Amino acid sequence: MNTRGLRSQLKDSIPVTGLCPQSGTYGVPDTLRKGFSSVKNELLPSHPLELSEKNFQLNQDKMNFATLRNIQGLHAPLKLQMEYKAAKQIQRLPFLQSSNIALDTLRGNDEYVGFEDILNDPAQSEVMGEPHVMVEYKTGLL
Repeated sequence: MNTRGLRSQLKDSIPVTGLCPQSGTYGVPDTLRKGFSSVKNELLPSHPLELSEKNFQLNQDKMNFATLRNIQGLHAPLKLQMEYKAAKQIQRLPFLQSSNIALDTLRGNDEYVGFEDILNDPAQSEVMGEPHVMVEYKTGLL
């Protein structure tokens, strides 16, 4: 057995402690309301550009707001932010994925076809919770 290769693999690995979400009442994850937990979301980024790509839309919005403020004044980005906030509040029922088409139209993303439109779209997943429980949880009855 080659211990040199094993040692380098252990050095580059990520510690596994704390990856199990303990959000339930008795330390058990609440999968009925929140779905299955994903370890992928809790891992550290594997590449330096990964964080930049995750925050691309936020950085793009900040740049557009700064440009708009310099050209038209303070009222224009404030009006756009208010419209974005109103468009984000439009949602489907809690157990259905929302397409956010109004927000995409405001940002101008409705004209572009990207990777997420074709492959690996979370809106096309078949994950759905119990509708009555999720609506009661969202309205505060449960």
